[in-house]
Amino acid sequence: MDSSRILVVATRNRKKGIELSELLEGLPFEVRTLDFYPDCPEVIEDGETFEANSEKKAREVSSHTGEWVVADDSGLEVDVLGGEPGVYSARYGGLDDDHSRNQYLLDKLAGRPPEERSARFVCCATLFGDGKVIYQVRATCEGRILHTPRGAFGFGYDPIFQPDGFDCSMAELPPSEKHRISHRGKALREIRNFFERHK
Repeated sequence: MDSSRILVVATRNRKKGIELSELLEGLPFEVRTLDFYPDCPEVIEDGETFEANSEKKAREVSSHTGEWVVADDSGLEVDVLGGEPGVYSARYGGLDDDHSRNQYLLDKLAGRPPEERSARFVCCATLFGDGKVIYQVRATCEGRILHTPRGAFGFGYDPIFQPDGFDCSMAELPPSEKHRISHRGKALREIRNFFERHK
């Protein structure tokens, strides 16, 4: 595969950057986050799907840096809310911190029994380079919304999301276990597998 020795992870979110870098560890690239490119413009994620936002982010960051880029757009879909917050997960309710967004969602689900709290994390990851989409993948992690936040690991909606098959929140799982089952872990493994198949 004729590709750059640098792979840019298109995020300035410190916790997400660490997570993505861990998931890509071992590939024959120097993995960089956008902290390495402080003059890279912020990408306006105005797409109506995770796929559209992921591709736009990857395209614009690749255009600016001249490197191959992995960009993901991730979020939470709650069935009883018609898929909310979806692509608006990072700015749900117009709120700008994880704790407030979590509480906003819990308030919307107040009084709902467990069977009406089904939800999933979604991740769409795009690998972009040489002026084109190289590979794109969508992955999910099914579960339900808890009644109260639990756990100190992770970020975003992790404290209020219980993955199927577990009796704890995503934020109570150690990073290695979260990477194994999470939407982002599944998507990034597919990106890794793509590189392995095209060495």
